[in-house]
Amino acid sequence: MILNLIFGFLALLSLALTLWQWLVARRFPLHQRVPGPSSAHEPPVTLLKPLKGCDGATVGCLRSWFAQQYSGPVQVLFGVAAADDPVCGVVRKLLAEFPAVDAQLVTGTPLPGTNAKVAKLAELESLAKHDVLVISDADVRVPPDFLANIVAPLCSVSRSLGEGCGERTPRTIDTLCGPEPKGQNGPLTPALSPSEGERGNRRQFSGEPRFMGRAYGLVCCFYRLANPATLAMQWEAIAVNADFWSQVLQARSLKPLDFALGAVMATRRQQLREIGGFAGLVDCLADDYQLGNRIARRGYAIALSPVVVECWSAAMGWAEVWKHQLRWARTIRVCQPVPYFFSILSNATLWPILWLILRPAAPVAACAFLCLLARVLTALHFQKRLNKAPSPAGRAVDWTLTDGATVQSPSSGAARYAWLIPLKDLLQAAIWLLAFLGNRVEWRGQRLRLRPDGTLERTPYS
Repeated sequence: MILNLIFGFLALLSLALTLWQWLVARRFPLHQRVPGPSSAHEPPVTLLKPLKGCDGATVGCLRSWFAQQYSGPVQVLFGVAAADDPVCGVVRKLLAEFPAVDAQLVTGTPLPGTNAKVAKLAELESLAKHDVLVISDADVRVPPDFLANIVAPLCSVSRSLGEGCGERTPRTIDTLCGPEPKGQNGPLTPALSPSEGERGNRRQFSGEPRFMGRAYGLVCCFYRLANPATLAMQWEAIAVNADFWSQVLQARSLKPLDFALGAVMATRRQQLREIGGFAGLVDCLADDYQLGNRIARRGYAIALSPVVVECWSAAMGWAEVWKHQLRWARTIRVCQPVPYFFSILSNATLWPILWLILRPAAPVAACAFLCLLARVLTALHFQKRLNKAPSPAGRAVDWTLTDGATVQSPSSGAARYAWLIPLKDLLQAAIWLLAFLGNRVEWRGQRLRLRPDGTLERTPYS
């Protein structure tokens, strides 16, 4: 009787948490563009891009950064550890294709450190010309108006503080950002309606009141797995395109964001200098979390841009996806042990099934079915929203890779793999348990051990 009550409570709690997650995600203005700074106010930006290796999507991902519709000065720094890395040829071709872009390929041995990506960033940091820094992973592809949107909160803060953008009078974000940027064929992004603009005078970039008046120290955004080419990657697409972004918003509904999402991050040299630069992160696995957390601990706010970027991954099988998910789980467990421990309570597949196994009765079966139905429908809704095409028609589109292969939009195939959602939850429960039973992770061919403070040490293969 007691076990029946406990598992019944856990099943209903998981349903309540799922619905709460759906409500907070539904309120977030995903894909919404805000009027960007006018050409006179778009601040100079340096893009830091650490690279290693390449695949069929690399050219398209990197080209999207060269093709930004941004009127301010942009410097692009590519960091590669070895001159014989095949990605160097890709970068050199793009440098020749876009000779007007201030871009540079930096090769050579990076600073010592377990995290090779951050070691490259530390080297690139010293070569940056501009105050606003944008850090991006190699596999990220962005829309043409991305830079204008991601730097808008930082620009508004700079001008409200009387720094760098030619303004001395504090203003709201609407007037700070000015009119929307123009292209040859008109506006690059849809303007906000007057009612949205009026609300923008009272709300910050991400749609909530500014937390205690803190200035923005970092801006990040959500990302989606754009090419789930295998069944295993469809499983991971549920974790990324449905669960991750909605869980972040659920956590943010409890307290202000105190970490960053690593696909793309924008910050200023001042904030980076205050936390000791990238050199202080070279042994951290979750460098994005640490960067955002250390900036937040300095008293700055973390902003979430509504613009979504695409992550293009090489095809992965079940073993690779399993290792990736386990590394991700152990990383989150080290960074936020208490929230991660209680995250199992929101598994709306696990608890109803356990309850039904314990008490196979008709009322329990009905409640379990309701929980599973809510879980599947909300997950499909999350994927549909995140994968919504940014085109005016809002239709899902197909993408063509550089090798001529066509990859279907994940939004068009999500419903077909709805049966994977409960399976993903059950596998996620196993990963949750394994996250507490070990500290070893595999990353880019290296076997590493996570220390309790989130730093890494290399371990030999057995």
